[in-house]
Amino acid sequence: MSLITWSDNMSVGVAKIDKEHRKLIELINLLHSEMAAGKSNQVMGKVLDELIAYTKGHFAMEETLFRTYSYPQASAHTQEHDALTKKVLDLQGEFKAGKTFIGAPTLNFLRDWLTQHILKQDMAYKLFFESKGVK
Repeated sequence: MSLITWSDNMSVGVAKIDKEHRKLIELINLLHSEMAAGKSNQVMGKVLDELIAYTKGHFAMEETLFRTYSYPQASAHTQEHDALTKKVLDLQGEFKAGKTFIGAPTLNFLRDWLTQHILKQDMAYKLFFESKGVK
């Protein structure tokens, strides 16, 4: 069972961003399924590492588009990215130090943050990029 299901209402109209959002959802769902299957911390740690690396790359790509097209809300949006990056890096550090484990609260946070970020912050640039011809 998936934790997050992609739907067309999550599309921001930019193919590369939508593709990366689907991949982020896939990685969160993989982390969820590994936890549900009782996989070892080592396996879950590798999935968490992949999720973090992919998220950093995704944020960098979005922020490059912001600069390229002079997106007026870039600063606020980037602050959202920075806040999540800090939170997940802290989580990763605690996980690797054995101070925390990946459980339902962590997965629910990731699910809620990603879906709300896509449906609110990312949707805010949908019309902007559309007006610039970005597909």
